[in-house]
Amino acid sequence: MPHTPLAADNSAVVLIDHEVGFSNLIGSHTIEENLNGTLALAKTAKLFNLPLIVTAGPEDFPAGPLYPELAQVLGDTPVIHRPPVFDAFENDRFAAAIEAAGRKKLIMAGIQTDVCLALTALTALARGYEVYIVVDASAATTEETHDTAVMRLVQAGAIPVNWLAVGSEILRGWVGQPLAPAFGDLIYEHLPSWRHNHVASNAIAKYATK
Repeated sequence: MPHTPLAADNSAVVLIDHEVGFSNLIGSHTIEENLNGTLALAKTAKLFNLPLIVTAGPEDFPAGPLYPELAQVLGDTPVIHRPPVFDAFENDRFAAAIEAAGRKKLIMAGIQTDVCLALTALTALARGYEVYIVVDASAATTEETHDTAVMRLVQAGAIPVNWLAVGSEILRGWVGQPLAPAFGDLIYEHLPSWRHNHVASNAIAKYATK
């Protein structure tokens, strides 16, 4: 299958069911890991001005509202609250939002990987979309169930990625890219090891000049 890189003009980000009531069900990742990846992906969408489609269950259901940290990042981005259907495409408002985005590539993440994300992604593939599943912004009850769902989606034609890969593919490089400094700040915020490596490199260079 020909591969066209992710770009700001051909991709949309889809977030499914990142709700506080699911926090205690996550076993494939810590809640801190899932939250970090989810926030980084949402910020990446905002930085590159990608359409951002967010869906969750009814606000008064036990799963509760979105992660408060995610809600803060989203700002005025609308949230599509749907009835308790696992495949979000069964909700007309969600399906219409995807169509209105007008993007062929859907960068998708969700809780649970094996249920709402998987079923929604499978329908997206069946409808002709190119699906990228963001493994570090998704999670399931166990590592086994997460990995099995990812394998199922890959076999169906989805492409597994992580949030850093998404942003890097869109940015294309550090040279001559106006958004490079902002993406660098995003990396430093959500991958402290990168900031530490940069600081260490500068310290080594400074020491070497003595």
